[in-house]
Amino acid sequence: MTSRTEEGSEEKWYHRASLYQIWIRSFADGNGDGIGDLYGVYGKLDYIASLGVDAIWFSPIYPSPNADYGYDISDYRNIHPDYGDLDQFDRVLHRAHELGLKIIMDLVINHTSDEHPWFLESKKGEENPYRDYYIWRKKPNNWNSFFGGSAWEYEGTRDQYYLHLFARKQPDLNMDNPRVREEIKGIIRFWLDRGVDGFRMDVINFISKREGLPDGIPWIPAVNGVMHFKDGPHLREYLSEFRAVCREYGDIVQIGEGPLTSARTARSYIAGEHPVMDMMISFDHMMADCLFTEYLPKPFSLVSMKKAMTRWQMTMADGGWNSLYLENHDHPRIISRYGSESHWKESGKALAVSYLFQKGTPFVYQGQEIGMTNIRFRSIREYLDIASIENFERFFTGQPMHKRLNRIHHSSRDSARTPMQWDGSEYAGFSRTEPWFSVNPNYHAINVAIEEQDPDSILQFYRLCLALRKKSRTLLWGEYREYYPRDDRIFTYTRSLGKNHYLILCSLSRLPSFARIPEEYRGRTARLVLSDQEPLSRFAHLDPAHYEREKLPGVILFRPYEARVYQVRFG
Repeated sequence: MTSRTEEGSEEKWYHRASLYQIWIRSFADGNGDGIGDLYGVYGKLDYIASLGVDAIWFSPIYPSPNADYGYDISDYRNIHPDYGDLDQFDRVLHRAHELGLKIIMDLVINHTSDEHPWFLESKKGEENPYRDYYIWRKKPNNWNSFFGGSAWEYEGTRDQYYLHLFARKQPDLNMDNPRVREEIKGIIRFWLDRGVDGFRMDVINFISKREGLPDGIPWIPAVNGVMHFKDGPHLREYLSEFRAVCREYGDIVQIGEGPLTSARTARSYIAGEHPVMDMMISFDHMMADCLFTEYLPKPFSLVSMKKAMTRWQMTMADGGWNSLYLENHDHPRIISRYGSESHWKESGKALAVSYLFQKGTPFVYQGQEIGMTNIRFRSIREYLDIASIENFERFFTGQPMHKRLNRIHHSSRDSARTPMQWDGSEYAGFSRTEPWFSVNPNYHAINVAIEEQDPDSILQFYRLCLALRKKSRTLLWGEYREYYPRDDRIFTYTRSLGKNHYLILCSLSRLPSFARIPEEYRGRTARLVLSDQEPLSRFAHLDPAHYEREKLPGVILFRPYEARVYQVRFG
């Protein structure tokens, strides 16, 4: 018998799941060469399972020249030699499945590496069978790349320009070519035949470009030309083809990354009678401390973050499904951005509460669960991220050096890519030899080993939050409602299912603040089932019946970064 959600739709495994993202190069080095690999992942699978997550999402682990660290793929059907081989991947997959962990692969199909065999053939000329695998023009339009400069690169061998929406070494595939789409279907089948459980689809809303590739409007603040390649004319058609292949294999999850896509547009892909994806990763809530990009910082606005989160929650309330995240490989560490390094533990926990109890599937990025923070370098030469270096060299060049470096400190993806901090030994327990990239100097104080021994650590708090969410049907399926959207210190929202309600109050302020209790909850009997500033042992039962009753007042004075979760029964 098929299980149903509270809305009556078919229940999928990812509705109850939470996912752990691994950016493998910095996760764990198992063979001692200073680079994270599948051998290291294999040795940490028990740890990952202990978090209470249900699946692993691997950022690209395919062969790649690493111009964009794996998002420039040169072979879709193999493993990068730095990370192991297909046999080792199969061992990881098999052991993960034994532990109840599913495996999600990153599917990067908007572009390949310029070292991919398809591109090497395509650039030979118009008589080559691969000539139309990419987008070539004699005269380029005025589109810009997301990494700066023109989105077109001249190739002398062919005497034409090719399109690259990202780095010049990432030429865009021509998805209008049916042969290209058949190649993608073959790649999907290859990995599903090996036993993977789904795909995260990188910048998937860019794969269909408007016919004729018309010029963009230069003064639009986003990337020039974006209206001609975002959510393009054939996107749903192409996604439907890929969806059909996945459906041949059963309950395969498809998670789309949708930069610049609105909640309403995203819903058209993931809801309705014929969804072409299961959920979409949005960026709206990651703009609460910047303008258009993290390289243009502004003071953190809780109001902006709440507005974005609530917009997606409400848009997906009937039939859609949200992906919930605060960190991934593309963003700096969240405590350094939306929290406070001076209130490190409190803000790390409060940020967890702010998103983990919303409706959707939570994602936890490696190191987030122990509160890893941004790294600060004294020279641009120490950064490796191509976007950070490009931003540094192109923008605000008239500012003093310390201001330019502060922008990079705030914005660099490198902060999410420093080696995972496992313990206080040399190189943070990541490797036995010098790692490929700098370890954050704070690893002596922030690491897994220390937090395993601390019963009130951020790590233990994440475990408790994920367990509480999974145990409660209300936190899985309940209606979301936000209160006091203009409050710039407290995030107040509820989840309700029938007579059972959860009231979530979360301060994201460095100052003591008064948290207002919504009127319909004032004076009602409630049970405090989670607090980030009390011993976690108090909440270990995960059963409200074990907790003392109290009457909710009109307001509660919250300490900086205090978060509370109350269970309230109506009737």
